[in-house]
Amino acid sequence: MTDAKLAWQSKLVLLAVVPFVGTALLLESYSFLNQFPRAVTWTLGLSAVLGLVTWKVRAATPAAAATGTIITGTLMFSTTTSPYQPWHSALIPVLSVSLLAFAATRLGRRKKERLGTAEATRGRVASQVAANLGVPALVSLAPVQIWLADSGFARGTLAVFLFPSLAALAEAAADTVSSEIGQVLGGRPRMITSFKVVEPGRDGAVSLPGTLAGVIAAAFVSATGAWALRGDWILFTVSCVSAVFGLLFDSLLGATLEEWGWLNNDAVNFLSTASAAGFALLLLAFTHPGVG
Repeated sequence: MTDAKLAWQSKLVLLAVVPFVGTALLLESYSFLNQFPRAVTWTLGLSAVLGLVTWKVRAATPAAAATGTIITGTLMFSTTTSPYQPWHSALIPVLSVSLLAFAATRLGRRKKERLGTAEATRGRVASQVAANLGVPALVSLAPVQIWLADSGFARGTLAVFLFPSLAALAEAAADTVSSEIGQVLGGRPRMITSFKVVEPGRDGAVSLPGTLAGVIAAAFVSATGAWALRGDWILFTVSCVSAVFGLLFDSLLGATLEEWGWLNNDAVNFLSTASAAGFALLLLAFTHPGVG
């Protein structure tokens, strides 16, 4: 009943992501078509292939796969450089997130089915994809990039938006892996607020194996992203630390606002990736004002 009452939050997440990101994809495609047609072919082609594969392996519904395709394409366009190399773009960290989520979701599926926590066989729905990957795409939009560049968070050769965008991607992977691995290997988890032992799958419950798995996932996505985006150890460190912050913030929201019936899972995931992005900007503002 609570999920049904809060379904409007999932729709709100979709409305906050898909129209803006979809419009940006169309505008970027038109712009690059006149100046850099090869980038358009590779970006739209690879994004579509990733979406199609995700749907065919039942990791996502058709609508979710389409949403992921739009988000991936926008992120790839925003990280396109010359000379053009598709593997030196946001495609690599997005692919890392997808592979980690796919593997973690299927690990120990029979046990999750016994616990009643297994993901539906049809895969993720569109609102889940938007909740997990929407923030990185929104941060990459041109108006946000301009605002960040003028904000004084960082200076140098690395675009400022790369830090919060990669941090949000790493948090999405960390959250999924932590939850899925924790249900299989974590035993009886504890609530992050009270440390009381609870049943696996409870909102706000954490376990040491699950948390460690989430940290490793965050490090993996941060590392692959830093390499693909031609970043350095600062981009890796800021993204990884911020992702871990977002992972813990996700558990805190789960133990409080979600547990109280104020937020649903999509809203929690969206806010958690946003918290990782925001924390990355704070780290830049206070520790590396001359990044790049």
